[in-house]
Amino acid sequence: MGTYEVKQYAIPLNVTRGRAYLEEESGVRTPFQRDRDRVIHSTAFRRLEYKTQVFVNHEGDLFRTRLTHSLEVAQIARSVARGLGLNEDLVEAISLAHDLGHTPFGHSGQDALNESMRDHGGFEHNLQSLRVVDELEQRYAEFDGLNLCFETREGILKHCSLKNARELGELGRRFIDKQRPSLEAQLANIADQIAYNNHDIDDGLRSGLLSLDDIRNVEVFGEHYSDVRSRYPDLPSRRLVSETIRRMINTLVTDLMEESGRLISDANPDSIAEVRSLPTLIQFSAPVAQKQAELQKFLRDNLYRHYRVRRMADKAKRIIQSLFDAFHNDRSLLPPRHQERAKVDAPRAIADYIAGMTDRYAMKEYHQIFMVDPF
Repeated sequence: MGTYEVKQYAIPLNVTRGRAYLEEESGVRTPFQRDRDRVIHSTAFRRLEYKTQVFVNHEGDLFRTRLTHSLEVAQIARSVARGLGLNEDLVEAISLAHDLGHTPFGHSGQDALNESMRDHGGFEHNLQSLRVVDELEQRYAEFDGLNLCFETREGILKHCSLKNARELGELGRRFIDKQRPSLEAQLANIADQIAYNNHDIDDGLRSGLLSLDDIRNVEVFGEHYSDVRSRYPDLPSRRLVSETIRRMINTLVTDLMEESGRLISDANPDSIAEVRSLPTLIQFSAPVAQKQAELQKFLRDNLYRHYRVRRMADKAKRIIQSLFDAFHNDRSLLPPRHQERAKVDAPRAIADYIAGMTDRYAMKEYHQIFMVDPF
């Protein structure tokens, strides 16, 4: 059932707090391998190929999408999990599922849908990811959703308001009791940060929105860039940047593994229950955390707020809000399956439909509803 052993503070390979619907155990896969496989085979996972990371999908084929990002998160998380003796299958399942509920057009799409849903419970992509795996995927004869293990679902839910936590029962209990999730969930969360920070640099430079001269002043990038340039003075610019980013990721992963290992060793938790009562144990060292914060600020100020990114974000918000208003005013514009769902809770059914769209599908729907082709 597994070729490696996990530590006493990790989620066991073959033990879970259960699924919502009882199923017979597999003879060849752990519960969390099954969760990973179900995520990969889901419709929502396939759609991530055409959902934006920073750049809208039609802007080019070389930029990251939610799919490539999720794969990169899983790769980083598994590497660290192996080093710390955590449950690799669980951390991979969480990493692959963490963005399933993301809207088209990235965070601008989420903000627009949240605004449209302001009087109907709001919208948050972590909760939507949970909603996807609990209800919206329809692949199995005996239940809606993917019927994932409690531990996988817990890891998907990174953030949650107290109001929503109270409605989630046992899954929301840790937010009410101010406890931590499993170490696997903590790791997937920070692997997400490593992946999007470093690969947004690559996409930002590739697109021309970021200046190499400017980003060289960011310490975590500049120190590696200078070292690579001195070692390989004739290396072409594209490969020089790739080598720099590779080294940055290695530094972050190594520091994360060493600092987390130290914190775990000092705390010496002898059970998962004790892990939940302790402060967060999966962390960077203080110096590296400061460098990460500097990098995040640089990206926020120079990439995410770049006027070209803001222009597309503004268009995206108008598309999302216009679609929501159109469907809310006339439910007959929805596809039949979503019309049926709208009979129960129209705003949430509309939000589910829009959140499940890819970038290109949302633009197509907008065009079909609001534009008139002369021929």
